[in-house]
Amino acid sequence: MDPAVLAQHLLNGTMLGVIYALVAVGFTLFFGVLDVIKFSHGDVVMLGAFTALATSTGLAAFDIDSTIVLVLILVSAIAVTALLGALIARFLVLPLRDAPTLNVLLITLMAGTVIREAVRLFYPQGSNPKPFPRLLPTGAMEFGAFTFRHDSAILLAIGVGAIVATHLLVQKTRLGLAIRAVAQDAETASAMGIPFRATVLATFALGSALAALAGVVNGLHYSEISFNMGLLLGAIGFSAAVIGGLGNVYGAILGGFIFAALQTIGAVALPFASAYKDVFAFGAVILLMAWKPGGLLAERSAERV
Repeated sequence: MDPAVLAQHLLNGTMLGVIYALVAVGFTLFFGVLDVIKFSHGDVVMLGAFTALATSTGLAAFDIDSTIVLVLILVSAIAVTALLGALIARFLVLPLRDAPTLNVLLITLMAGTVIREAVRLFYPQGSNPKPFPRLLPTGAMEFGAFTFRHDSAILLAIGVGAIVATHLLVQKTRLGLAIRAVAQDAETASAMGIPFRATVLATFALGSALAALAGVVNGLHYSEISFNMGLLLGAIGFSAAVIGGLGNVYGAILGGFIFAALQTIGAVALPFASAYKDVFAFGAVILLMAWKPGGLLAERSAERV
């Protein structure tokens, strides 16, 4: 294969990997602090994208620089989803902390359905795919068959920056210390004065904020969003978290890039049409899970979150 074409596929796969990693880290954070799977997470990704779109539409009446618009839609999307994540934790997840795990799965699954259907029903023409505003530079650098778009460079910087910032927050701050303490042993952490409920709410807010960022990056990259986009993104994010090792942030990041690589291979290196790339990727995930049920970076109690 032409090295330039290979580099193009590598860039596209990296872009997908960043989006999937942002979603997967949220799943891992939720599982880390409460041992729960929040199945509304994919729909929170979608809500973040639609919040950004609504904010952009509202700002269209004003003559505002596109860079400022981008900052404002990111802030609004992150604020709305972070608040929603904390509310879901407070009123849906924490009250069921001692209930069977299936109850939490069901209630978050239903919450995701409510979010999705609310957008479909109440957003203007919510059933139809929506064009996402182009707020980033449209130029590109071309090197033969390899094209490096300026907007892709910016989105990669945003995504990678968010992943690095999350790592620093978890590893270097008091909040991160509290999250890691609760993830390792909630009862001991509470006995040592760490506020359990506040830590859980902050963790769910953080994971949901990353979901919003993933939704906005996805919208800017593809220039289109839809009310059901969270179904596939949620499934992929959860699969990526499981591949890497549920409860391990670095495993979630690794899993996101692995899933993107599988999709890229399915799209360009196999003899059948690229429409089957998701089938190939999920099939490969099934084999990986059979080989490594605990994930590639198997969790140890001292490594959680």
